[in-house]
Amino acid sequence: MTNSGSLTLGHCLLSDLTDLPSESCPREPAKKPLRILIAADTFAPDVNGAARFAERLAAGMVGRGHEVHIMAPAASRKFGTWTEVHEGQPMVVHRLQSWRWYPHDWLRYALPWFIPRETRKILDTVKPDVVHFQSHINVGRAVTIEAAKRGIRIIGTNHFMPENMLEFTLVPKGLHDRLIKAAWRAARRTYGRAEAVTTPTLRAAQFLERYTGLEGVLAISCGIDAHNYSPTFAPRTENRILFVGRVTGEKQIDVLLQAVVLLSPDLNVKVEIVGGGDQKRNLEHLSQALGLSGRVTFTGYVTDAELATAYTRSTVFAMPSIAELQSIATMEAMASGLPIVAANAMALPHLVHDGQNGYLFEPGNAQDLADKLTTVLTAAPDDLNALKNSSLRLIGVHDINRTLNTFECLYRGEPVIDAVTSDAAARGAE
Repeated sequence: MTNSGSLTLGHCLLSDLTDLPSESCPREPAKKPLRILIAADTFAPDVNGAARFAERLAAGMVGRGHEVHIMAPAASRKFGTWTEVHEGQPMVVHRLQSWRWYPHDWLRYALPWFIPRETRKILDTVKPDVVHFQSHINVGRAVTIEAAKRGIRIIGTNHFMPENMLEFTLVPKGLHDRLIKAAWRAARRTYGRAEAVTTPTLRAAQFLERYTGLEGVLAISCGIDAHNYSPTFAPRTENRILFVGRVTGEKQIDVLLQAVVLLSPDLNVKVEIVGGGDQKRNLEHLSQALGLSGRVTFTGYVTDAELATAYTRSTVFAMPSIAELQSIATMEAMASGLPIVAANAMALPHLVHDGQNGYLFEPGNAQDLADKLTTVLTAAPDDLNALKNSSLRLIGVHDINRTLNTFECLYRGEPVIDAVTSDAAARGAE
């Protein structure tokens, strides 16, 4: 990985945690539009952070006049090349023949020995100026090998933690450590072919550097369009806790349910779990066993409009996950003006500033989570509004335009300002 310019002062903004004008990398009208190939192992209609980021990034680049192609596994048995509309923008999508991975509730994957042939065909037809891959798994590995042979500029973004995939494999637990080490070695090889490597937060960048040995990983927020959400400061009429995300083991939704049992009955709390996953049925049974029937709603997957409404009607957002490299759902909750109670783990402390826009609790500690939820649910109206206003203020640095500006610079090979040096420095910039 060359990362030339990743530590060079230039005119591009690294958008994760600084507070500079969003046009710090002005787009000059005379510049030629780019032809961009975004390669992903998961893409819409998949529902996860990596897929959502790739979708928003692609749509944002199309909106700026660039030609965007997507290369991703087919969402069904139908595969081929056609135009799809995502986030209101048309783009050419190259859907690779895929197969269901049945240990997972929806995942489809492309077989690694078929991908190189399709990759060569796509690269030779599209002739992209830049390839931006979203993981080092099957698609990312193949596209970096072939793009490097052709001298195409390569940018890589990591949303992946090998530990999160183990529960969906059939590998015996005794071999998990060996599998994790092998996955990080593979990541090192694939990301090592990139001109620049990014990940959503500073902590995630440090994590990737530690486990791969790479240097100069850039922390660039996934970005969010706050205009899509509707904060409300109307007096609350009920105490409603919201969780949004994949209903899987690493999200530790069971800890949230256990915490709800510990809340005072006088609070009359309702809980809404939005999202689907392999643990949905188990958690439904757990909520019944805990005596929470009628108080917990599992909505499954919802539309964007329904999701925005769920944010608006809630009192507080809870994120008990211990494996968030950024957490787009938490960002959406902040853009909706919600106080956040989140696990003090991975990248969540970058979003939740304890005592400002919410509270952090000890991961896995249901009592601590219950105590922090109680603090929010019993807050005086002025104190609650202060938490809401802080969420709205803090989400401002994650504006999607900052993210698009930065990636445009990386795509063109222009230098960026690596302004994020430490968590303390980032917080001091607020």
